[in-house]
Amino acid sequence: MNLIRDTIIGVEKISAGYKNTVLLQDVSFEVKRGEIFVILGSSGSGKSTLLKLMIGLNKPLSGRIFIDGQDIVSAEGNERLALLKKFGVMYQRGALFGSMTLLENVRLPLEEFTDLPLSAMDLIARMKLSLVGLKEFGSLLPAELSGGMQKRAAIARAMALDPQILFLDELSAGLDPITSAELDHLVLSLAQNLGITFVIVTHELSSIYAIADRIIMLDKALKGILAIGRPQDLRDHSKNAFVRRFFNRQGESDTPEEKFSP
Repeated sequence: MNLIRDTIIGVEKISAGYKNTVLLQDVSFEVKRGEIFVILGSSGSGKSTLLKLMIGLNKPLSGRIFIDGQDIVSAEGNERLALLKKFGVMYQRGALFGSMTLLENVRLPLEEFTDLPLSAMDLIARMKLSLVGLKEFGSLLPAELSGGMQKRAAIARAMALDPQILFLDELSAGLDPITSAELDHLVLSLAQNLGITFVIVTHELSSIYAIADRIIMLDKALKGILAIGRPQDLRDHSKNAFVRRFFNRQGESDTPEEKFSP
């Protein structure tokens, strides 16, 4: 694959599924270094499947996924471990360990993958909590925090090893509009100030318009990408009527065939 110079993630002809069911077929796209890239689609369109492939949890039926020029599908041993350290993941519900304080949660990747002394790991963990606005909350347990604060803490943990890429699954799910907007501002700040590349799965159009540089829209029937581009361009100029209606929050047409028509 001929990766362009500013590409940090390259997905090449990925097909994925289970048993006799194919969810994604021959999907290809690139994520540019430093951009905020959003994956969206209806239930069953393959968003979670694609995310799991990109972070190396599952293997595709065919195809390759390049992270900073290295194929995560074929990487093994120390090469794979080094590749996994290049990105961090925030799962949909945060996936914080309930019996650990925020500081201990954020420190955990450092304990697993570094030989730093405890004092240094604590310092780094506090710095990461400070970056997400939780400087004073390190001694609290996840259950003592709001949903938005738990997601901030999960982002801090995902940044523990200074990754180049952050994958965020359903950033705004279950949050009120104000909290969602605050998380949008946090993502923009981290992207601008630290140069982190974001890949985000979300359904929230307001969030997409606020933060996304580009999006891909997956479709269950197509088993692939229905639309790709800047959300504002897709809203105003997409040749696909269904895509325009989606981004303009308009009701569904009486002719579902429009999804597959220009």
